[in-house]
Amino acid sequence: MAKHAIPIPFTNIPLNPAEEVPLYRQLYDGLREAILTGKLAGNTRLPSTRTLSQELGISRNTVMTAFEQLLAEGYLQGKVGAGTYISDVLPDDLLSPVTRKKAVPKRSASNRGLSERGKVLAGSPVSISRDHGRDSGKPRAFQTGLPALDVFPFEIWARLLARRWRRPTLNMLGYGEPEGFKPLREAIAGYLSAARAVRCSPEQVIVVGGSQQALDLATRLLLDPGDAAWVEDPCYAGARGSLQGAEAQVISVPVDEEGIDIAAGMRKCPEAKMVYITPSHQYPLGVTMTLTRRLALLEWASKAGAWVLEDDYDSEFRYCGKPLAALHGLDSDNRVIYIGTFSKVLLPSLRLGYIVVPPDLVDAFVGARALADRHSPQLEQAVLTDFINEGHFSRHIRRMRALYAERQEAVIEAVRAYASGLIEVRPTEAGMHMVGWLPDHLTDREASQKAAQAGVTATPLSAYTIDLQRKNGLLLGFSAVPPKDLREGMKKLVKALS
Repeated sequence: MAKHAIPIPFTNIPLNPAEEVPLYRQLYDGLREAILTGKLAGNTRLPSTRTLSQELGISRNTVMTAFEQLLAEGYLQGKVGAGTYISDVLPDDLLSPVTRKKAVPKRSASNRGLSERGKVLAGSPVSISRDHGRDSGKPRAFQTGLPALDVFPFEIWARLLARRWRRPTLNMLGYGEPEGFKPLREAIAGYLSAARAVRCSPEQVIVVGGSQQALDLATRLLLDPGDAAWVEDPCYAGARGSLQGAEAQVISVPVDEEGIDIAAGMRKCPEAKMVYITPSHQYPLGVTMTLTRRLALLEWASKAGAWVLEDDYDSEFRYCGKPLAALHGLDSDNRVIYIGTFSKVLLPSLRLGYIVVPPDLVDAFVGARALADRHSPQLEQAVLTDFINEGHFSRHIRRMRALYAERQEAVIEAVRAYASGLIEVRPTEAGMHMVGWLPDHLTDREASQKAAQAGVTATPLSAYTIDLQRKNGLLLGFSAVPPKDLREGMKKLVKALS
């Protein structure tokens, strides 16, 4: 006796065209879960692709693509002249003794089995801006921390990459040195000496997978559990998370128009073993640390025997005069550990950064770097070396500096045109973002949520604060999208806040 397709509530399968996940994949996931949980029993006949597409309101090709994937994986079977059926023997039955009726485990926030340190690490955000729309596909207006990907010199990079692939050396294809590709370390040392007044030898430069890995290495190597460490307030979330992961005692120190307040830090905890700072362009306020404060910080660090982590994340982009010299260049006692990254100036996906350590710490950092993940990708390091040595890097920086100045001006003009009385901005002398100050009756967290609903990413300033309460503000990145998108984004933001 021929079986007929039974009525199945396929409309209960959640399908959302607005999601990044393709519709065929959403349908595939929904059907697969229904099969594995027993909602669709073995040997059940499914409706035709045409019927199902009409029932769900999606194209027949979408349904066919999902069916083809399920057929290929053994969840469905086709019977000639009879249609498509749920398989009697499922692939998951062969791989696991668990019955089909048991629900498929889902990702959750459970801390089951984690150590106390593991719980801290799991709960520490690397980037607050990720929680407010970052890296969700196409760059959005006012997104922070993302360079202008639309004008990256891809043709030059592709040519350098192809050249390296045509004549790869044996050491390029095998394991590399944990401290990094030697020619790249030499190129970085030369660049830092000329552009940032950082005095170092190539041996002091260690290539890492971005500034976050540099922070992780430094905090774990130089701090014992319970050691106190100063952080700026407000502060980059990734630095705070690294310190918490190292089980350090985080001491918030306020930031004013001159940078971190050294006197306040000494009053709160003069015996701190480390301080994390962003002196060239404080994140997220954008102020530049004065020379007086820099000298006072170095004097305190020398007397206290404390380490100074200098995060120089976007110092290349300065719009008034030449880039300021790094704090590292003023250090005469080898207390400063300098951190830089190529994520902001080139591509975040490159995952290459560097850390400059005192000569007596090189072996310790290299050993820890090897233990973390052996070494950074060899080919990318080689291509980056060529990019620097052949002059493309310096040209790209000059081009981006002019481009970002133009994009910053577009935000300022858009505020004047559309947001007068609602948002206040002051031109920033450096960096890739500015703060948009809000009136007292608007909380920045609520404003950020409304902005996200309108398709705009504007991270609340309060999300970076630890103890110090500040006036409400939104971080307005201007590097990621062209002026036209920034103007349209301001219109959306104003409409959302109004």
